[in-house]
Amino acid sequence: MKIAIIGSRTYTNKKNIQNFLFRLKMEHPNVEIVSGGAKDGADKYAKKFALEFKVPYNEFPPQHQPHNMYCVMEAYNYGKPYAVGYYHKRNKDLVKY
Repeated sequence: MKIAIIGSRTYTNKKNIQNFLFRLKMEHPNVEIVSGGAKDGADKYAKKFALEFKVPYNEFPPQHQPHNMYCVMEAYNYGKPYAVGYYHKRNKDLVKY
């Protein structure tokens, strides 16, 4: 089962995400967390606690961001010049995944 945790970059209640991921792992041992890879807010905490709890984690940063080891898409898709449309494409790719 794949669960996407995405949200506001200003989200600060990391305890809610921590508790949610802990319960999710206990109830669904084969869960995978998918996120947008933002460096702040809900995405940040999703990554932090998924990795701490050893829950499989993958992400879909926008294409103007650098590729990293958690990216689902191939490296050649990243590092492009900024374009707002990359956020829309990323959201579609994440949902499709």
